[in-house]
Amino acid sequence: MSVPPKTHAPTPGQTVGPFFAYGVEYPKMHEVAFPHSPGAIILEGRVFDGNGHPIPDAFIEIWTPDADGSVPRGRGSFRRDDHTFTGFGRAFTNDEGHWEFWTRNPGAHPGSAAFIAAIVYARGLPNKLHTRIYLPDDSAALAADPFLSSLTPDERDSLIASRTPDGGLRFDIRLQGEKETVFLAF
Repeated sequence: MSVPPKTHAPTPGQTVGPFFAYGVEYPKMHEVAFPHSPGAIILEGRVFDGNGHPIPDAFIEIWTPDADGSVPRGRGSFRRDDHTFTGFGRAFTNDEGHWEFWTRNPGAHPGSAAFIAAIVYARGLPNKLHTRIYLPDDSAALAADPFLSSLTPDERDSLIASRTPDGGLRFDIRLQGEKETVFLAF
């Protein structure tokens, strides 16, 4: 039995926000790891528009493997129990475009450098934007990563976080313009 060809084009995306907080917010949503627990770090950054202005009402989602590179299987992404690492979190930006998560440094999957998957929602975007946040610590793994190797040096740099003095990660997201973050097509 053959499958008939599609006869309809996909529905185009709708502009998200500024009303998307309704129904997606939940307690402790930015606590992927319990704050101050062993191995917990702060992942933080800012979201900027094409003119370099902070976006005060963007929404970031992250998914990250655990420190050993395994996929978290614990329940509780929407009901935090202060113990289970679920790998998933959400955060809104503040008036200065700042966002942050409590999480852990992810382990790498075989054949790639360690990264955190991120999705950005903001008003004026017809669809969400997917990107990656690479850890800066292993230069050999970054150089050998198949995806990063396919990018120009400037594009590559837009995906690599920096370490903060306290061991956390800093990653700014630029939606357009100079030093625009690389976004992945899905």
